[in-house]
Amino acid sequence: MQRKYILPILLIVQIILVKTLALFPETIENYYSNGLYPILSKGLRLTFGSLSFSFGDVIYGVLIFLLIKWILKNRKGFFKNWKANGLWFLSILSIFYFFFHFLWGMNYYRIPLHEKLKINKEYALADLEKLTKKMIEKSNQLQLRITSNDSVAVINPYTEKEIFEMAQNGFHKLPKDIKKFDYHTKSIKQSLFSMPLSYMGFGGYLNPFTNEAQVNYLKPKYSIPFTTCHEMAHQTGIGSESECNFIGYLAAINNSDDYFQYAAYTTAIRYCLRNLEEIEEGKSKIYLEKLNKGVLKNFNENEVFWKEYQTPINTFFEYFYDNFLKANQQKDGLESYSKFIGLLIGYEKVGSIQ
Repeated sequence: MQRKYILPILLIVQIILVKTLALFPETIENYYSNGLYPILSKGLRLTFGSLSFSFGDVIYGVLIFLLIKWILKNRKGFFKNWKANGLWFLSILSIFYFFFHFLWGMNYYRIPLHEKLKINKEYALADLEKLTKKMIEKSNQLQLRITSNDSVAVINPYTEKEIFEMAQNGFHKLPKDIKKFDYHTKSIKQSLFSMPLSYMGFGGYLNPFTNEAQVNYLKPKYSIPFTTCHEMAHQTGIGSESECNFIGYLAAINNSDDYFQYAAYTTAIRYCLRNLEEIEEGKSKIYLEKLNKGVLKNFNENEVFWKEYQTPINTFFEYFYDNFLKANQQKDGLESYSKFIGLLIGYEKVGSIQ
């Protein structure tokens, strides 16, 4: 067999192997998520965590540059040499596919958290309304405690570096039944691509190849503590976006700092209101009226920011990431983010949530 065919064929083999292993979540849970992955994750974070910049972003930048250079160099006759170019592309994809799943991606196929915690994610309207009221009460209390004026928006006084340091405190105080997701060996960075991330509609991401948690530092700072905890949850070995929202929420509300708690409760409110609207249009209005004006100003700050970066680029990446999630055990795609509300409601009935 010619060497140029080896990696493309291995790509097919890898896809079959991954989809087969996905049928055995207990095996993934025991031997990868709680076996190999913690070793790989710790090693990567020890290697890159102490760097003051995002090494993964630098690598991405270099690869993007080389790709553009290659395309420009081969633009003439690109389709004429479609076979050779196609094999080259599949070879590169095969390498990425292997390292993505080996270093982190197999976590998509572990046992779902709601099954391990015996949580029923389904809930009634009354349950959602009860949670919404609780989140409003918590947010209003914190907003008033922080600002001493219910009409003033919360302004987070910490630097991003301070937020990254403080975020670990909440993970150390997670409830006993999810204590395995405690966080050690910090590797959290401001993304060098925060501007592109904003146009793509992302508040952060985990680099699966270096295990660095990347945070979009341009987004409203009041929400950054929650985003940080969400990305850190990915580092602990969670693939599901709803589960990362859930763990990130618990880490933030168990943090002793008011700004972390405020970020978590206000994030939960936004998802509660969105879910209420999905059930019945206009259902969220009566709850919005109960929020302090200062909280609403923070919500408006967030809305204005994302509207500023709303372009067809954002629409494209939403479509791409939605389908990427669906291809990786998250059948709800981008909607899976809001599914963490079901986890919160279910956990209140079996756990020790605040």
